[in-house]
Amino acid sequence: MADRQDGAVSRRDWVKRAALGAGAMALGAVGPRRLVAQEARRVASTPAQALAQLYEGNRRFVAGDLTSPTRHMARLREVAPKQAPFAAFLGCADSRVPIEIVFDQGFGDLFVTRVAGNVATPEVIGSLEFGTAVLGAQVLYVLGHSACGAVSATAKGAAVPGQISSLYYHIRPAVKAAGGDVDRAIEQNVRLQAELLAEASPVIAGLVKEGRLTVAGGVYDLLSGQVRPVSL
Repeated sequence: MADRQDGAVSRRDWVKRAALGAGAMALGAVGPRRLVAQEARRVASTPAQALAQLYEGNRRFVAGDLTSPTRHMARLREVAPKQAPFAAFLGCADSRVPIEIVFDQGFGDLFVTRVAGNVATPEVIGSLEFGTAVLGAQVLYVLGHSACGAVSATAKGAAVPGQISSLYYHIRPAVKAAGGDVDRAIEQNVRLQAELLAEASPVIAGLVKEGRLTVAGGVYDLLSGQVRPVSL
């Protein structure tokens, strides 16, 4: 009796393993197709579609419904030989604003430059010209964020060590236009930096004129995770 019971248990275990194995094979077959389908939806043919894709990614992030279809090893190997980001960013260096995560993107999707206060220095402008004119990004996005330390420090105008005060020169016009209000200055700084990129760089201005690029901006809220567009 014991042997028959042991045999029955073994047979049941074997059937269970076989069923699990078949299920795993089925998931393995469906998984890649699902990833391909998700990634196909990420291909934007116009700057307007690329911008909408960014905001849709942020909506997923806020809702906790992250898909991250391009954040896996297969994608890493796919983009290793060549990159073709659909959007380029000027963002703040703040550690609380991981841009790829905020917009639910992954490897090869975004060309990101980050500097405290999200200011358009010559080096940053040159990098973003490369990301748009050479790599083909269809959106150039300036992303500020709430409680920005660089804007707050500029508004205070206090003495700071080293070369931190070199940022003041770039941010001061926004603080002045906002009458010293930090929240308004953060938004105004996004607007002024975006306008500088769109107008002062002949390369970027040319892409905008040809309809190959759109320049946009927004402010990321550290508490909600939401990106609020800034009118330019």
